[in-house]
Amino acid sequence: MKKVIVIFIAIVTLLLPTFSQSANANELPADEMPTINEEIIYDIFVDRYNNGRQAPSEQVDVNDTYTYNGGDIKGVTDMLEQIQEMGFTTISLSPIMENAEKGYHGYWIEDPYAVEEEFGTMEDLEELVEEAHSRKMKIMLEFVPNYIAKSSPIVEETDKENWFQDITVEPTDATEWLEDVYEYDQTNPDVQQYLIDTALFWMNEVDIDGFKIHAAEQADETFLEELVTTLKEEDPYLYLIATTLQEDADTEHLLDIEEFDAVANVEASKRMNDIFAKPDEAVEGMFDIRNEDRDNTRDLLYVDNINTARFSNNFGDEGRNAVTTWSLALSYLYLTPGVPIIYQGSEVPMYGPGYPENRYLVDFSSSDPDVEEVFETFASAREEFGALVDGNFEQYAVDEGFSLFKRTLDKETVYVAINNDSNSRVVRIPGMGEDLQLYGILHDDTIRENDDGELLIGMERESVEIFVIQPNTGFNWGFISFVSGVLLIFVLAIVFLSIKQRKREKSA
Repeated sequence: MKKVIVIFIAIVTLLLPTFSQSANANELPADEMPTINEEIIYDIFVDRYNNGRQAPSEQVDVNDTYTYNGGDIKGVTDMLEQIQEMGFTTISLSPIMENAEKGYHGYWIEDPYAVEEEFGTMEDLEELVEEAHSRKMKIMLEFVPNYIAKSSPIVEETDKENWFQDITVEPTDATEWLEDVYEYDQTNPDVQQYLIDTALFWMNEVDIDGFKIHAAEQADETFLEELVTTLKEEDPYLYLIATTLQEDADTEHLLDIEEFDAVANVEASKRMNDIFAKPDEAVEGMFDIRNEDRDNTRDLLYVDNINTARFSNNFGDEGRNAVTTWSLALSYLYLTPGVPIIYQGSEVPMYGPGYPENRYLVDFSSSDPDVEEVFETFASAREEFGALVDGNFEQYAVDEGFSLFKRTLDKETVYVAINNDSNSRVVRIPGMGEDLQLYGILHDDTIRENDDGELLIGMERESVEIFVIQPNTGFNWGFISFVSGVLLIFVLAIVFLSIKQRKREKSA
């Protein structure tokens, strides 16, 4: 599928320069940097991703989901090529700071200025960043501003006795680690400066490209604004994204902080699981949450993470096919306004109804090439057509579980059709003139204006198509004539040779 798209893109580039604009960052002026909306983020849970060192450790037990399983920073470096091939442009790492014993998740931080030895060394992190940058990829670190392990030495320091307090969040199964941490008192000016200095340390020590702020909704709002403002002043191009700890988190106040490039859209995640996990749910329901009061381009879009059930598990329970369902989900995640972030192993795909099964070590031996190709295909389309990244968004037509939306940027318009219905559906839209037609790049569909001046877009059940506008050339009679001529010559040659053979046989 990806090869077909690449061939099509080459043709479009040669023949239709007025209908396509590239979003390739290499073509931008030197003083313009890519924005986070151009990125596709791969979210890596370091301990459960890939073992690159194979170093023995008393804390590592692959059969115990409550301790280290052996994933490390070197393991991420070793997988950069495969990650990039699937279209991911940015990698977000779970916390890699020094943790308490069995703190595989990274949230029992004891020393925020050191790398956890189970994950590797500072040199390993520097190598990862350098290798990623050589591939024009970016590396983000998850930053934990709210919590410190109860076992951390700084908790016992006499000059910091008023820095900490008991947690104010009720732990769940997925966040039971909260029972072993204290909260920072972020109203304390000394605490604020300490946390800001910690973030600046990682920026200056390693050339990272951004931070994923953990449990941003739990942070003191005044401190949070001070933190992100300071970091942006240090590096205006630093990516800052806000994630949430609780499923019912209110994120509206986070969107008011302009320094955040993207904020987790909790409601969108829930709806994607409700709608795409089973057929016949109207895709129109995904667009109800998009309104003018919310900057949708700053939505951090995801279907699952380390605290939720796996999306693949949810649709698997409904008997849905992985290739079909990931195509439907990615058409929303990748092709609507926002910043997509994909939890590691989604491409395998991995299953898990919740904690701890949703944190199993990635089983690359069970990978599905067809699912991987889905990720590659949608990433390729997003990279090629700038309208799918920065274009204006409009829901254009609806028929039961089928929705058609379009995105427009300057002279480029792209239509995306998503049919989540268990039946084929058709929508009618106004024609664009007899000299133009729609071409579907995924399934090689061509739609021309009918006698009523309309375009009838029909979609098979549970399918997706991406349409671009191209000139209506009708049938290529020149090419057809050429092929017909070749076939005619071939047939005549066969007849001629057959006659000669019969004459030889008679004279023998």
